[in-house]
Amino acid sequence: MVERLRSAAAQLRHDWESNPRWAGTERTYSPEDVVKLRGSVQEQYTLARLGAKRLWDLLHTEDFVSSLGALTGNQAVQQVKAGLKAIYLSGWQVAADANLSGHTYPDQSLYPANSVPAVVRRINNALLRADQITWAESFHNGVDDPPHWMAPIVADAEAGFGGVLNAFELMRAMIAAGAAGVHWEDQLASEKKCGHLGGKVLIPTGQHIKTLNAARLAADVCGVPTLIIARTDAQAATLLTSDVDPRDQEFTTGERTAEGFYRVREGLRPCIARGLAYAPYADLLWMETATPDLDVARRFAEAIKAEFPEKMLAYNCSPSFNWKQHLDDSAIAKFQRELAHMGYKFQFITLAGFHSLNHSMFELARGYADDGMSAYVELQEREFASEARGYTATRHQREVGTGYFDLVSTAVAPDSATTALKGSTEEAQFKAS
Repeated sequence: MVERLRSAAAQLRHDWESNPRWAGTERTYSPEDVVKLRGSVQEQYTLARLGAKRLWDLLHTEDFVSSLGALTGNQAVQQVKAGLKAIYLSGWQVAADANLSGHTYPDQSLYPANSVPAVVRRINNALLRADQITWAESFHNGVDDPPHWMAPIVADAEAGFGGVLNAFELMRAMIAAGAAGVHWEDQLASEKKCGHLGGKVLIPTGQHIKTLNAARLAADVCGVPTLIIARTDAQAATLLTSDVDPRDQEFTTGERTAEGFYRVREGLRPCIARGLAYAPYADLLWMETATPDLDVARRFAEAIKAEFPEKMLAYNCSPSFNWKQHLDDSAIAKFQRELAHMGYKFQFITLAGFHSLNHSMFELARGYADDGMSAYVELQEREFASEARGYTATRHQREVGTGYFDLVSTAVAPDSATTALKGSTEEAQFKAS
């Protein structure tokens, strides 16, 4: 047994030292620590492993990877069908309308900690079903260029819901659910706020490095090269739990709050300081910003790249910004390309699912309240028109797998007379694209 453990540790050490994937990555633990924690049986975590590899490859071959926050499995399916190559899963959206407690919450870590992994699994299940449907149909229709359905999912781990043990377990749950990348923010978990709310409390720089290492350790134990994104909220946060870390002391004011927190100066400088400290332990860095400001983005990127030229960056094209209040149409149109030139390889709209779902349903309901069936038929006609661009959900029975499960039925009973799609109103009235 001892020789087996030593051999596994030596192989892992060789991988860390020779695999380009780990160039520039630091760990505060040893290969022996990882092997000791794996146990004698190791699960494969296929979806997480394939997703992490694809996300890494996309980040290194595309100018940048753009993503929208998905709230449901069906939203993720439509995103992939429309051409997006990655899925973002926002903790804010999970809090709002997709958490396991069944309540509507603000983004303050009020929901159960296993809620985001549950939605990761839900999205992956929806993508798997879409893949199964396309695969089965290709035997009859000869689909030449189907979507790569299993788009990698980048999921929100919030502030880790506690200490390093919480982060370790949450990362394992994310991987088991099939997440390709996970981001972690440097706020105090018990006081966590949305990046665009007030009252944010930072943890010491060194404490967040421990969180990042706990997440990396979990991924190594699982044997999956999950991407880790380190986020800092120091641009707007004015409170700090402790001044114990010398790297934070230049930003403290000497004042304390009634809760005992230390007051700190917010801004770009502490974001850069924290980004530089986190860089060796993360695959991408994310500075949460208050406005869509290319100058701030450039200054952060230049400071990071000066010391870590290969470090990739992430940017939240947030719906909390009033975009046209800050930028004209021309600047908005080229905003993401300019970010990409600076090194922001992963760009995402966190709450796209929430806003698109709510506004589209409001528009339909308002029209239906005023005009009755005419409003719904207008929606249906827009669906028909979108079929030329690849939209398929007009045929909703097919979209959720009725035909797929008919194939299951006929495989078991070839003469079955109870298949569902044949003879349905959808077959009679909706022509396949």
